[in-house]
Amino acid sequence: MEQFRRRLVWIAAAMAATLGVGTAGFVWIEHYPVFDAFYMTLITVTTVGYGEVHPLSQAGRIFNSFVILFGVVIMLLAIGAMTQIVIDLELNQFFGKRRIKNMIEKLEGHIILCGFGRVGRGAADELLRTGANFVVVDRNEDRVERAIKAGMLGVLADASSDESLRDVGIARAKGLIATLASDADNLFLVLSAKALNPKLALSARVSEESSEQKMRRAGADFVFAPYNTTGHRMAQAILKPHVQQFIEFTTGQNIGLGAGIENVGIGNVGIEQVLVGETSPAAGRSLAEMPIRRDTGVIVLAIRKASGEMSFNPPAEARLTGGDHLIAMGAPDGLRKLEQLLEGGRV
Repeated sequence: MEQFRRRLVWIAAAMAATLGVGTAGFVWIEHYPVFDAFYMTLITVTTVGYGEVHPLSQAGRIFNSFVILFGVVIMLLAIGAMTQIVIDLELNQFFGKRRIKNMIEKLEGHIILCGFGRVGRGAADELLRTGANFVVVDRNEDRVERAIKAGMLGVLADASSDESLRDVGIARAKGLIATLASDADNLFLVLSAKALNPKLALSARVSEESSEQKMRRAGADFVFAPYNTTGHRMAQAILKPHVQQFIEFTTGQNIGLGAGIENVGIGNVGIEQVLVGETSPAAGRSLAEMPIRRDTGVIVLAIRKASGEMSFNPPAEARLTGGDHLIAMGAPDGLRKLEQLLEGGRV
């Protein structure tokens, strides 16, 4: 799109320069009034053949000959360039939409991100960082173009439309993130998405606290109020700076270190959930019997049982079963080793 804009600017500049030079020439050589000079130039370069506004002298006819030559060439180039732009736009849109549609049809277990505003862009950055498969849906053309330029799958559509949700594979998706402009839009989107895919994991943003319970009753699994959350974290940063530093440290965010806070031992650490496979050697064994800390270097913060129960800071005798998830913190390499260990591979 930027290339087309530049081409249009060059065409407009060339035409304006031709008209400007022609007008100035007729004013200077033939002493035409400015409007008559402009009109004479315009009918000359467009080859309409209305005839001379005023009789031309020998010098005027010589000048007009050059105006005809350059003007006709510029007009032909402008028409050709405009035609090429229209054809390129049509072809790009056709093949671009077709390519994106083919890529979406191949997605399985992906995430649908509805809305690419400030909150949506933050979610997209995290999804892109973790390598998750996702598609952005927004009805703002500039936002969709921005997402595509950033290497994401983007679709220009109304996310609240059932047809649009079907087009982005909601039946095959594992999750949906609703970050539309208003709580009403997000609520309607959650209701529509849950009706189309009851197993879908739904995460929604709300602007008003009063909308949180409505969003949960509509089927949202996770509800976030960005403004309230930001306010709480800003207060915590002052009251409990070391706690806030640890949160930023473990979530991979930029760490703003204040006075008296030392950046000691901070490395590339993250928190992940790791599934215990049904055939994993860890199934039926306790944490003490598994060489997790020794071989992977990660810390097990919690166990989410297959039944949904969450056990924080589990004891060493806690036993694992197939379908459990370990919430672990450590370096990326260690987390990958833990995943291999729990899936049945060798570390």
